[in-house]
Amino acid sequence: MNIISKPTIIHYTEKYPAASNSILAWYKAFSKASFQNFNELKVVYNNASILINKRVIFNIKGNSFRLIVAVDFKRQFAYVIWFGTHEEYDKIDAATVPYIEI
Repeated sequence: MNIISKPTIIHYTEKYPAASNSILAWYKAFSKASFQNFNELKVVYNNASILINKRVIFNIKGNSFRLIVAVDFKRQFAYVIWFGTHEEYDKIDAATVPYIEI
C-alpha cells in the first residue's frame, strides 16, 4: 500500500512522541501490505473501523491514539488524514475532518 505522505507521519511522531514508535510501526507494516478490500484489511487490523469516504480508523498504541486514513483499495493508495489522542478524536467528526497540510 502506497502511503501518502510520509512527512505527515513524521510530523505526528514529533507532535506525539509517546506514539512515535507505534505510528512508525503501523507505517512500516501498512506500507508493505496489500489489501483488496476492507474485509482483507480487517483480518490484519481487527480493531480497524470503516467510515464513509473510504476512511478507515486505526487504534494506535493500545487505543491511546487514533489514526484516520483514506484508503483506495483499487489503486493501493492510503492517505493519512488525521492523527491524535483518543480524547482529541472524541471532539472531531471522523467522517468529515479535513486533512491539514503540514
